[in-house]
Amino acid sequence: MQSYPPKNLAELEQRCQQIAAQPIANLARKLGLNIPDNLVHAKGWVGQLLEVYLGATAGSRAQPDFPALGVELKTIPVDHTGKPLESTYVCTVQANHNELYWRNSWVYNKLKHVLWVPIMDQTITTPFFWRMDDKAEDVLRTDWEELMEMLQLGYGKNLSAKFGTYLHIRPKAANSRVLVNYVDADGQDTKIVPKGFYLRPSFTAEILEKQKALCLSA
Repeated sequence: MQSYPPKNLAELEQRCQQIAAQPIANLARKLGLNIPDNLVHAKGWVGQLLEVYLGATAGSRAQPDFPALGVELKTIPVDHTGKPLESTYVCTVQANHNELYWRNSWVYNKLKHVLWVPIMDQTITTPFFWRMDDKAEDVLRTDWEELMEMLQLGYGKNLSAKFGTYLHIRPKAANSRVLVNYVDADGQDTKIVPKGFYLRPSFTAEILEKQKALCLSA
């Protein structure tokens, strides 16, 4: 049962308040869904569950999960201290795309306004909204431009997670046998493993720390 899309931010925020401190299993039961035996090997399942419950409609399209509101939904597993446990997937990479600018990139559209949903021990803690500020945008834009330049110049096979301050690129495929067409630095047609943009845990930790400070000062 898919919830209807929220009409405005206030309605989405109200739904977030309803799921705060809720075990993932409770939401699944309300929607009549079975929980995978091992959530470690079903990382996208929790995000999909929340998309259904909160009324997100974008699916896998290159736009925010709540298109009418311009809000992206991101779940983030955290430990008992509130620190992120892993990198956060943003979107797939637009490889060898020569007419692309930061403000019309998938990364910018996904990250300019985010609804973060921290998950601790399969329980939702407190969802919160975050808007990209100038400082974060400067670093993210620089990372994106440098990474995209390497891709556009044909050095996609040389890219690894070591590049990028806040944003980095990693393989994004079921296995290494999944390949996409690519033009290398010598202008030769080749194939590479599909890649995705990810946020480093050090960056999402900053976001979570700032939110914690705001809550303590409220």
